[in-house]
Amino acid sequence: MNSGGARAVAAHGSPDAPAAGTPGGAERARKARRFARLRPGDRVAVVAPSGPADPARLEAGCAVLRDLGLDVVVGKHALDRVNLGSAGPVRGDWHRLAGTDADRAADLQAAWCDPRVRAVVCARGGYGGTRVLDRLDWDALRAATEASAASGGGPKILHGSSDITALHGAFGTRLGITTSFGPMPAGVIADLDPAAPDASLEALRTALFGGAATSSGMAPAVLPGTRTLLPGRAEGPLTGGTLSLLAAVLGTPYAPPPAAGRIVFLEDVTEAPYRIDRMLVQLLQAGWFDGAAGFALGSWKDCGDPAELDAVFAARLGPLGVPILAGLPAGHGPRQHTLELGAPAALHAPAPPGHDPAHPHPAVPDTGALTLEAPPGGAR
Repeated sequence: MNSGGARAVAAHGSPDAPAAGTPGGAERARKARRFARLRPGDRVAVVAPSGPADPARLEAGCAVLRDLGLDVVVGKHALDRVNLGSAGPVRGDWHRLAGTDADRAADLQAAWCDPRVRAVVCARGGYGGTRVLDRLDWDALRAATEASAASGGGPKILHGSSDITALHGAFGTRLGITTSFGPMPAGVIADLDPAAPDASLEALRTALFGGAATSSGMAPAVLPGTRTLLPGRAEGPLTGGTLSLLAAVLGTPYAPPPAAGRIVFLEDVTEAPYRIDRMLVQLLQAGWFDGAAGFALGSWKDCGDPAELDAVFAARLGPLGVPILAGLPAGHGPRQHTLELGAPAALHAPAPPGHDPAHPHPAVPDTGALTLEAPPGGAR
């Protein structure tokens, strides 16, 4: 088992890699290989690297994926239950994981290394993702990634959110690929109806299968914001995820590379404003935000007074002097659009009306947006 040997190379990439993003353009960052879009009939494996899923909700979410035309298989241990401590009788009043660390890691690795599987979809978040990282054979995962790319299909997809942020950072850094941050089968997907229009479902479909075709290729994904905390424009690869998980992996061999030259997406759930402030200070003091190109803030469900949160973000991130756009429909909550972490992105955070000389009184207020570049060539 290889649990950390190539950290420096993975984090910094080739010395010949192009500069990425503005500001922070002097920071060199390896360009991640975009994951391949799916086709109807492709096999996806649903695994549970973190918390336990409700069986009925997991089946409902898998049914939605099948209705999208996918061949869904479920990991061997996805419905297992264990408590946090040593093995023994499972207590329902204690926190539970979806099986032992070894079994959760085995399901994840088996799915990723199976050449028949085109995407690995995490059933839900919760807690436990960081505990499988040391148990993965990264050499085997890397070999499977290269075999998938060499087959002509391109890298496969790792999809999930929340606690899965820990896996996104490690897979993206160590395997050099983009990953998919979005709703999960035992979460929001379980509540979706493929026959009814829904923005979250359409965003997931677009992320997995590719967007609408245009004269110049596939259309980019555009996530509108609701308010600007600091105006400006920025470009760079997208990084980030759930704030508490970014703080949790900081200083470990599995942390994503520093955000220099990148647009940082942040969101979380049930974290008080003072805790969010503390995690931002931790990342700032560690230098992880140094040279970031901009910040795209998603949902902050049950995180206290939104005005207090905006004040925290403005106070902590504003001194970095880069654009900050808030209110993106991504993260926890009812609106969960899907983001391709590692993909080239552009952030537009407009100045409030009356402060923009070019557009002092727009007929339609410009709320700004995060735009993710469409993959070259679209679907396989």
